[in-house]
Amino acid sequence: MKTTLVKSMRIAALIAVTFATSHVSAADKVIAIDGSSTVYPITEAMAEEFQKIQKVKVTVGESGTGGGFKKFCRGETDISDASRPIAQKEMDACKEAGIQYIELPIAYDALTVVVNSKNDWVKSLSVDELKSIWKPGSTVKSWKQVNSTYPDKALGLFGPGTASGTFDYFTEAVNGKAKASRTDYTPSEDDNVLVQGVSGNVGGMAYFGYAYYEANKDKLRAIPIIAKDGAPAVMPSAAAVKDGTYQPLSRPLFIYVNATAAAFKPEVKAFVNFYLDNAPKLVTEVGYVELPTEDYVAVKAHYKSMKPGTGFGGKNEVGIKIKDLINRIK
Repeated sequence: MKTTLVKSMRIAALIAVTFATSHVSAADKVIAIDGSSTVYPITEAMAEEFQKIQKVKVTVGESGTGGGFKKFCRGETDISDASRPIAQKEMDACKEAGIQYIELPIAYDALTVVVNSKNDWVKSLSVDELKSIWKPGSTVKSWKQVNSTYPDKALGLFGPGTASGTFDYFTEAVNGKAKASRTDYTPSEDDNVLVQGVSGNVGGMAYFGYAYYEANKDKLRAIPIIAKDGAPAVMPSAAAVKDGTYQPLSRPLFIYVNATAAAFKPEVKAFVNFYLDNAPKLVTEVGYVELPTEDYVAVKAHYKSMKPGTGFGGKNEVGIKIKDLINRIK
């Protein structure tokens, strides 16, 4: 009798645990996101707001654009944040794994060159001067080597790591080829590390997304950029991005959505729609530049069509318009 009772209690407990486990796994839906540290503040804000209204867990990592695409093309994430377009080798990796993706521009960024707040000698920098500093094999070690009127103070360089989309975009725009850069600088995929590096070094310089400058402008100074000889020096700002005068360091930011997840996971579809609907507000709140209204309309229509592919063909491109980009995707 006692043995039968104990056995019955065990069976009942097992049924209860099984029911509880199945109930939890049904309720705890997860959307996995990783990628660009530049896009991270936008996606993190979206995730926080979305989880207030949906019983869905949204995890957001920041392993860099390249690191994010590696995970995405292995099928480990539903969405990949990117501060540059998907590269050919990543397209090939996704194709080999049978993963299709929907390319969605979500904001603009003014890639920002910063120096220490106590640096009072640099008033502006030309693209040519940036190239002299950052090109492969550069021997520039002092500010005086950049400009003879500057003090002979050591130049401390900090920048994104090679897995970063910001690294790819900056080297393409300044040095003429993605990933072409001097290597004797302090790299990090975490932009906060770059902020700390420059704020602690009077001769320091770094480049990263505009939102990180906005959040730390009490410690850093943004430098106006001269695109070419005879052009004015232009400070990074939302207005300069919108009117096209901040060149060549204005760039679009993206999310890439696994096309299968978008089509068959209701929570992913709901999150991306929420993302696009709330982008104009939250993009601005975290320090980036919202797309024009007509561009968001075009991006939403593109997502609704569920058309996979990229408008870049594996190569970065400076100065492309959003509508033209979307129209290229076949």
